[in-house]
Amino acid sequence: MVTAKQGKELLALARDSVKHYFKAGKPLATEKFPEVRGVFVTITENGALRGCIGYPLPVKALGESVCEMACAAAFEDCRFPTLEEDELKGVKFEVSVLSVPEPVKGDALKEVKVGRDGLIIEAHGRSGLLLPQVATEYDWNAEQFLEALCDKASLPRGSWRNASLKKFQAQIFSE
Repeated sequence: MVTAKQGKELLALARDSVKHYFKAGKPLATEKFPEVRGVFVTITENGALRGCIGYPLPVKALGESVCEMACAAAFEDCRFPTLEEDELKGVKFEVSVLSVPEPVKGDALKEVKVGRDGLIIEAHGRSGLLLPQVATEYDWNAEQFLEALCDKASLPRGSWRNASLKKFQAQIFSE
């Protein structure tokens, strides 16, 4: 469990890593937060998504992952132009620290709790992930969330019924 104080530190680490990238061309190096965790870093500008990238599985130390994913969200999210240095003061960072994904074993419509669970789908060589907060931001019910997950993975709607589904939870920290 990440405390509120640690969450603020993770947010500062994300912002500091992007600042460092502008000067050094690489993410900030840190030994803080050595626990291996999955994490996503989201950047918004005026409330609109500006970048979001992460590690769904625990593959690296949390601090290192936050630094890397903050820079990836700022400079490598192919849906958006790379962040310019003068934009940095106008954007907000969000860090989502993830639990380990676990399979959805029963009826997804009953098992998935909107607002609590994030989802990962895998089918036909495609995959997609939606963080738990996405469903509440759009006021989706479980079925709408699952259909949006199919859209994210470029799968036909309804594919979630016969796909590999995993759910996870996130601790979300925002500036």
